[in-house]
Amino acid sequence: MNEQRILELTQLLDKYNHEYYVLDSPTVSDAVYDSLMKELSEIESQYPHLKTDYSPTQRVGGKVLQDFKKFTHISPMLSLSNAFNEEDLIQFDNKIKKISNSITYYSEFKIDGLAVTLHYENGEFVRGATRGDGLVGEDITDNLKTIKSIPLRIDDRRRIEVRGEVFMPKSVFDELNLARETEKLPLFANPRNAAAGSLRQLDTKTVAKRKLSLFVYVLSNALELGITSQKASLDYLKTLGFLVNNQSAYHKNIQSVLTYIQNSKTQKDNLEYEIDGIVVKVDEIDSYDSIGYTSKSPKWAIAYKFPASEVTTLLKDIIFTVGRTGMITPNAVLKPVKIAGTTVSKATLHNSDYILNKDIRISDEVIVRKAGEIIPEVVGPIMSLRKNSSKMFEMISECPKCNHELVQPKGEVDHYCINPVCPAKIVASIIHFASRSAMNIDGLGDKIVKQLYDESIINNVSDIYCLKKEELLPLERMANKKVEKLLVAIENSKKQPLNKLLFGLGIRHVGAKVASVLASQFNTMDNIMNSSYDDFINIPVVGDKIARSIVEYFNQDENVQLIENLKSSGLNMEIQVVNQPQSSTVFTDKTVVLTGTLKMNRNEAIELLELTGAKVTSSVSKKTDFLIAGESAGSKLAKAQNLGINIVNETEFLNLMNG
Repeated sequence: MNEQRILELTQLLDKYNHEYYVLDSPTVSDAVYDSLMKELSEIESQYPHLKTDYSPTQRVGGKVLQDFKKFTHISPMLSLSNAFNEEDLIQFDNKIKKISNSITYYSEFKIDGLAVTLHYENGEFVRGATRGDGLVGEDITDNLKTIKSIPLRIDDRRRIEVRGEVFMPKSVFDELNLARETEKLPLFANPRNAAAGSLRQLDTKTVAKRKLSLFVYVLSNALELGITSQKASLDYLKTLGFLVNNQSAYHKNIQSVLTYIQNSKTQKDNLEYEIDGIVVKVDEIDSYDSIGYTSKSPKWAIAYKFPASEVTTLLKDIIFTVGRTGMITPNAVLKPVKIAGTTVSKATLHNSDYILNKDIRISDEVIVRKAGEIIPEVVGPIMSLRKNSSKMFEMISECPKCNHELVQPKGEVDHYCINPVCPAKIVASIIHFASRSAMNIDGLGDKIVKQLYDESIINNVSDIYCLKKEELLPLERMANKKVEKLLVAIENSKKQPLNKLLFGLGIRHVGAKVASVLASQFNTMDNIMNSSYDDFINIPVVGDKIARSIVEYFNQDENVQLIENLKSSGLNMEIQVVNQPQSSTVFTDKTVVLTGTLKMNRNEAIELLELTGAKVTSSVSKKTDFLIAGESAGSKLAKAQNLGINIVNETEFLNLMNG
């Protein structure tokens, strides 16, 4: 009897949730909904063994989490390359047409929220995670269960992965800030920050009160399910009960896309949610692998960013910051002003030439915008409002932190502090080394690094690996649990791949992509250190500036000693393949898919395959030649077995790479 009633109540509440939060067409009053929810809660309280993970009562929260566990994505959650004007979109279209003339497009509003992935098995929502760095996110399953536009059950028992954007409706944001103002709490800057902050709450009841929502925008394993277009995949997700943005549109050509974008610009301010652009995707999902990917983004999609919002305000002063390479950046101190939902009090002025060419002066009324909706920058002064008291700009000649004389390299617009012991450079270099894109030392943020440096506990990046618990505990904001987590993160960072370490060293002009190429080309840190200018200049992505910079870096005794110290601390100094892969292997000109958990770094495995001329794709199809299967390989392994594809384990892969 009770079991039957629970089933009836669950079905009713699921139906009413879907009508209210997805269809925006409720059929019962709040009072009726609340009474049914109360009845279900009471029965489950009396008979807890009948409570399920997909019960509507799971949405009200109540669980207090200790922390968020890491979650490794089955396939990377890549970011998109940006387009800022029609020319960029036409160029994108031209590149697509070189591959196929029969391609069509699908456009969607770019929701300004937080990207997440949802996993369903046997028809039930089992796991949800943040994007994180694209490869590893955080498991926020319990928080996502509180979002009522996310179905906890679907009518498809196959493995389903859905990705979407969590957002906070504007009306909810206004209510939340009004309540926080009454309680004298800090206000959220914009709906996106409010949504992100809500999902980071450890108390699920707090998350439930924030009334978040989610638009889905991709069915990650569509091809496995026999769906070959973006439009068809979103139509299918609608039938499963997901909230799909109804402003999405199908286009036969790029001209249709451009018209859609122009119409969207006039709508964006009247929407109940924030958008910052339009995502344009090739509609034919089965063509994605042939169109390809870069290291950061797919080539079959692009994000058109709306023109930056511009406002005027007073430029009160110009101050200077010192970066990790010693580069001096002038910054405007502004009378606080709101731009695109956030309050801005500082903005970049790029370099001295930029200021002088635009004749920007202190006490000017200036136009400020957010470049790409992210970084505030000063566009220029409003000459008609210039005061007689405005002060002309003069570039400083000494470092603002160590007073060392600045230099401006020939042919460059930037000025640099070349003092090797400049405190600002050292702190900035340590922050960069610990950052997520380099050694990923969680907990070693800007404030902690500065505190450790000011206390003379660390003076360079190698000192990070000498930190002791007894040194950290007496410091402000460093409780026992926080210290333990930091020390674990430091220990884990020793396993970071060679390219991450190389990038983390902060060698001038060596970005993440160049670091990856160098690691793949030379295999070990020693090989890189002992190579010459000629060795570097022969690599396609390495130009004269980069080659000279690398040689100069490793010619300095203090940098060589730094590497030796890091070696002694046990950091990974080589790619995990013993021999340099042959230029031609069994994988050359073959299509390869990786699945499951590998002992070696997945990015390194991909780079090694690509070096030998293999094409690495994310999904198994009839065109796949090899599947490299790590531990806990799932549906891709089963599909490869059904298709009769060559399957090798990690050991066999390394043996084949080494001949």
